[in-house]
Order: sequence, then structure tokens, then C-alpha cells
Amino acid sequence: MPLFEIETEAHIIISWADDETAATAVVSDAYPQERILRLTRRPRDTWVISKSALGLLPNASEQEPQRPCDTARECLARASGDKLHAIRLYMHETGDDLDRARKVIESNMVMGW
Repeated sequence: MPLFEIETEAHIIISWADDETAATAVVSDAYPQERILRLTRRPRDTWVISKSALGLLPNASEQEPQRPCDTARECLARASGDKLHAIRLYMHETGDDLDRARKVIESNMVMGW
């Protein structure tokens, strides 16, 4: 199954789909209010993202690099990408405060949940 890169007004979505019509349906289901700006079939079946471009490598003041968070990604999926709803879900799931929940959700959004 081919891998597609679909750019909308606010997102870049990477998804496997049988064809362009199926890739368009992925976006329509997840973000029905967004217009597709670009839809590209990737030449390979993998996608590589630089960790340094996403800020996942530790800087001098950090002991550990940031890592994707399964809980945050699940909250984002349940919230259909709605950041505020995902933050509320994350706070409920983990008991973290608003500031910590916002940072975790936003960093996972940047990482491409």
C-alpha cells in the first residue's frame, strides 16, 4: 500500500492508502473542515523525520531528550486533533496540571501524533 503525504491548511498527514481517493478520505474523516493543499504519493514506503528538527535531541540544560508520549498521542487521537480537548483529556488521564499538560500535548502535536 502506498504512503501519502497530505498537506492541509494546518496539518501534514502521513498515511498509507490504496490511492489518492482513499488518501483524501483519510483527511475528510480526521479534519473535515480543512482543505487539502497538496497530496503527494511518497516514492518509498517509509517516512523519516529528523529528531533535531523536532527538538527531540537534548540541549545542554536537559538530561534526557524529549520523547513521544503514548498517552498524549492517544488523547490527541480521541480528541481528533483538537488541542484544548486533548489537554483536558491528558490532565484527566495523568493528573498533571494545565501547564505540564499543554507542553506535553503541544510537543506531541509537533512530533506528528
